[in-house]
Amino acid sequence: MKMMNIASGSSGNCTFIGTDDGSLLIDAGISMKRIEEGLNTASMTLRDIDAIFITHEHTDHIKGLKAVSRKYEIPIYLTGGTYNAMKYISNVRDIDDELFSVIGSDSEVAIRDMVVRSKSISHDAAEPVCYSVTDGKKKVSVATDLGMYDASTVEFLYDSDMMLLEANHDVRMLETGPYPYHLKKRILGSKGHLSNESCGKMLLELLHPHVKKVMLGHLSRENNFPELAFESVKNEVLESPFIDDVRDIGLSVAKRDMCSGIFEC
Repeated sequence: MKMMNIASGSSGNCTFIGTDDGSLLIDAGISMKRIEEGLNTASMTLRDIDAIFITHEHTDHIKGLKAVSRKYEIPIYLTGGTYNAMKYISNVRDIDDELFSVIGSDSEVAIRDMVVRSKSISHDAAEPVCYSVTDGKKKVSVATDLGMYDASTVEFLYDSDMMLLEANHDVRMLETGPYPYHLKKRILGSKGHLSNESCGKMLLELLHPHVKKVMLGHLSRENNFPELAFESVKNEVLESPFIDDVRDIGLSVAKRDMCSGIFEC
C-alpha cells in the first residue's frame, strides 16, 4: 500500500492512500490546484482518484471539494451528519448530490481492492470520523482532529503499518499563547485536538513490530513547532519494547505546504 500526505494543518488537509489498482483521498481541504500539484509529484492526477472520503465538514478538510467534484465528478463518501452540515456551507452545498454516498460512522466501503473503514471520533463537528484503509495484507490509517482517544480508538487503529496521527499543539505554548480563553478551552477540551504528549501516548499503544511509517499531522502554526512535536512524541514512544530508535518507525512531521513523498508498505 502507498500513502502520501499532500497537506496537513489548520490551513488545509489532504492525504493520498492507494494500491497498484486503486487510489483515494482522505479530505480535500486545499485548492484543486494544490491537490493536483501534490499528485503530480508522484506521477498521478485527480483522474486517477477513485473516491474522496471526508472526515468532517470544517473548511480545512473540504475547501477544494467543490472545484474537484465539478471538474472530475469523483464519488464522495461522508457520514450523514457531515453531509447534512455541509448543506449549510456555501462553497460546497451545490455539489451534485449524486456524487455523495452517505456512510455510517462505523462502517466499511469497498473501493477497488481496498476496504475503507470509518470510526467515530470526538471533535466539535457534526459526525466526525477517522479512517483506516486495508488491501487485506497491509493497513494505513489517518486520525486527526480528535480531542481525546480511548480504547476503541486504539483498537480501530491498531495493526496499522502506516499512520498519520494528530499532534496539534504543545499544551504549555497554548496555555501561555495569544489565543482567547474560549478558543484555548475548545482546543484543550475532549472535542478539540490532541496535544503532542497525548499523540505520543496513543502512538505508544499502537506500536507493534510491523509499523513502517508514522507521520505527525495537523500541527498548529501558533502553538507548536515541528521539532517540538517530534521530540515530544519521541520521548513518549521510546518506552515501547518494539523500537530502539524512532527511525525504526519512520517518525516524521507532515508539512502544511509540502508533500511528504510516497511511502510504501
